[in-house]
Amino acid sequence: MRLALTFTALALSLTACASAPDGHVSSLSSTEQLTPGKSGRTTTREYRDTAALNQVKRVYLHPTRLATGKTTRYTLKDNEKTLVLTEVEAQLCFELAERYEMVSDRAQSDAEVHSAVTWFEPTGTAGSGAAAVANFFIPGPLGVRLPGTLGGLGAEAEMTVKDRQVAAIVWARQAQALGTDSPSLSRLGDALQFAEPFGDDAARVMSPEPLPPSRSYTSATDPCAAYGGRINETGFIIDRVTGLYVPATRPQKTPEKAPGTTPEAQKD
Repeated sequence: MRLALTFTALALSLTACASAPDGHVSSLSSTEQLTPGKSGRTTTREYRDTAALNQVKRVYLHPTRLATGKTTRYTLKDNEKTLVLTEVEAQLCFELAERYEMVSDRAQSDAEVHSAVTWFEPTGTAGSGAAAVANFFIPGPLGVRLPGTLGGLGAEAEMTVKDRQVAAIVWARQAQALGTDSPSLSRLGDALQFAEPFGDDAARVMSPEPLPPSRSYTSATDPCAAYGGRINETGFIIDRVTGLYVPATRPQKTPEKAPGTTPEAQKD
């Protein structure tokens, strides 16, 4: 119990220091119309043209890219890039598919969605196990994270209609020392678990108004089936039992199955 209280005090002293960095635009076709959106744990800049979004029915999703340039910041190993990019792309597909018909042929789409990862901070795995143990002894809904374990993710996305931007978001979030962000024994833990809230926010910005009824699919009709399950059931159970976040295992995509990965798309 003394260890748990020590962790809590340390986390409280660091909460103000752990915040998401400002999003740095690097791949959007336009940034002039972006205005501040969320602030706090998640920082966003957003733009949406509601009238244009109301005309969109079919969407083509391009593969998520790793942005490069002076304003980007990440420390990804080669074998980690695909995991983060695939998770971001998967979450975008899951969320957009609830609002639009997802198509694999650009020529059949009303709009196209591009996305990129612009920032990555690895999760410190050494202290995550200890944090999970401490959280077991700390009552209440908020968990404690140790210094040096706080990872993060920065990403951006835009929807275009005939090369004209109709919605865009620049997004960044860093794990907090005290909060609901689960520790992880994976170096990619925070980046991967933050891919889902990024997908939520990106789809929110790209949604028509009023929001149409959510689309539902079977395993045979799901346009995002190439990414695997929408719910990480094993990870959910482990998180509940141990307090540790366990990333979902995504299958390797193939050009025939994954939205936005036709040979034509691979060239752009």
